[in-house]
Amino acid sequence: MSDRQESGQQESGQQKVPQRRLRPGQRARIRVWDRHTGAVRTVSESRDRLYEAPNWTHDGRLLVNGDGKLWLLPVDGSEPPREIPAEGLPDVNNDHVLAPDGVTVFASANDWHIWQVPLTGGTARRVTADDGGMHFLHGVSPDGQRLGYVRLTPEGDNWWASATIHTVGVDGRGDVAVTTDPGPADGCEWTPDGEWIVFNTEQFSTTPGHAQLARVRPDGTELAQLTFDERVNWFPHVAPTGDVAVYLSYPPGTTGHPADLPVELRLVSVGAWQEPTTLVALDGGQGTINVPSWAPDGSAFAYVDYPSDQPARRLP
Repeated sequence: MSDRQESGQQESGQQKVPQRRLRPGQRARIRVWDRHTGAVRTVSESRDRLYEAPNWTHDGRLLVNGDGKLWLLPVDGSEPPREIPAEGLPDVNNDHVLAPDGVTVFASANDWHIWQVPLTGGTARRVTADDGGMHFLHGVSPDGQRLGYVRLTPEGDNWWASATIHTVGVDGRGDVAVTTDPGPADGCEWTPDGEWIVFNTEQFSTTPGHAQLARVRPDGTELAQLTFDERVNWFPHVAPTGDVAVYLSYPPGTTGHPADLPVELRLVSVGAWQEPTTLVALDGGQGTINVPSWAPDGSAFAYVDYPSDQPARRLP
């Protein structure tokens, strides 16, 4: 989910969110971890534009957001990012997901709605209705028929307290609440077989901000906690092969999913969620892996880190 803590003033009936920018001396590095070798390589690096949240296309490109736009670049780094022309699309945040057809992008915009746009560019179509909620996309069902999103109902400054997992048809109809517990939830996406939705939630803890990973059936049944540690765990992404997952792990005591902290990407078997391996320790968090980032064959994983000439900030 994008960072609501940066929300701005009301304008024309809608809240405007300033785009994240790189801090002085900071870089945005789009990187790829190779599952077979464990090697990490940098695909693209920028000191000018803050890129976030890579998706991996069927034809070997990465889709990212930056400056409120969607961008494509080849995964071999042979060309710089190229903006996707999207007529009518409001500024987007870092919640965007490719449909299984490989040619459609669903993206959350800063008008709090989910939009559909062709990967090659074209006219955008708004999916979600004006129903009083805010919609932050995180998953598309394997059959391409439904979207998984986080719904917030603004309540003063404490938007996050109302976050629940929903699904809705790609036509904007048939909205279903998957979770109703008041414990905030985020990062929802289907497993490759369509049997489960994995996500992070605070409902298993009385400590504010202590998110752990969970899974639930798409109809809201059989909720189960998956991780049980002292760290704050977000954004589980199960590989297309269905056997492993990568997630983002914050230091203990983190509230929400802020940027510019020392975080870890952790690899886990879907049969042993409590036995993770740290793949990469990096400076990042918000924007690093907000969306599904696996290569279509499960051989690699893309992410963004934000190294700086200044040390990453630490929690008090």
